[in-house]
Amino acid sequence: MKYNSLFRLHTPGQSGNPRRPGSLGALWKISGAARRTALPRREGAKDRNAVSFWSVALAVLLLVGPGLHVALGDAPATQPTTQPGALPRQVGGESQGIVQVANLIYAQTKTSTCFSDHFLIQAEKDSSITTSRRFHSVKLASQELFDFPMVIMTGEGGFEMTDGERQNLRKYIERGGFLVASAGCSSPDWDRCFRAEMARIFGDHPLTEIKMDHPVFHTVYDIGQLAGLHSRPRPLEGVSLGTRLGVLYSVDGLNNTAHATGCCCCGGNEITNCERINVNILAYALSY
Repeated sequence: MKYNSLFRLHTPGQSGNPRRPGSLGALWKISGAARRTALPRREGAKDRNAVSFWSVALAVLLLVGPGLHVALGDAPATQPTTQPGALPRQVGGESQGIVQVANLIYAQTKTSTCFSDHFLIQAEKDSSITTSRRFHSVKLASQELFDFPMVIMTGEGGFEMTDGERQNLRKYIERGGFLVASAGCSSPDWDRCFRAEMARIFGDHPLTEIKMDHPVFHTVYDIGQLAGLHSRPRPLEGVSLGTRLGVLYSVDGLNNTAHATGCCCCGGNEITNCERINVNILAYALSY
């Protein structure tokens, strides 16, 4: 089970603050559809398997005509419930053409606040992804989790998930969701607990090193190496279900705390080119 995708052709005057006329926004909702759609990207973006933006735009126009949107997937067509020209709203009141990312509340009360959402702005500048530009907080055990294509989990110190959280996270990843996990300040205790939880939830799919030739490093930017605040960082690791990466983890941290209000990387070896990596991760989560 994967995401339904809904592409909307932006035109001047519509909501969503597109960078330029013709940029595409996408809603990704876990609802049991059996297909994904490649994510179109801005001209000049580095992707060996890039899909022509104008080919996609032309196809949309030919299929549905101007002013409409096309829903891809296996859900039956329904009549619009909003007035002509109005767009349906999702969490936070944003239109369905905007990609939303959430930061998790897990272990019942532990938050993921010290992870910068600045990469969402960069994603709009260097790709055709239209984002909400701010994270939405969501409880790991809630049904709202399934409204987001990608969620962020970070923190420091020890923690333990509830059984409900473990079950929901497994279901979320199996249905096409993507988890970005990052040890705040390279916290050893958080790293230990996270590894224990992943082994408990995905025992049949262990964390393994993600090589630099993996597609996640070559979606919007071509990234050849990781750079650390103090030394060479340890490799990113991930959980894959089949051929799709569903969990990406950094023991050193992808938090970009320089852009996170009230947070610091207190002695950790945070990855310094994390903003571009996070843009790439978002594009991968929407494309695979």
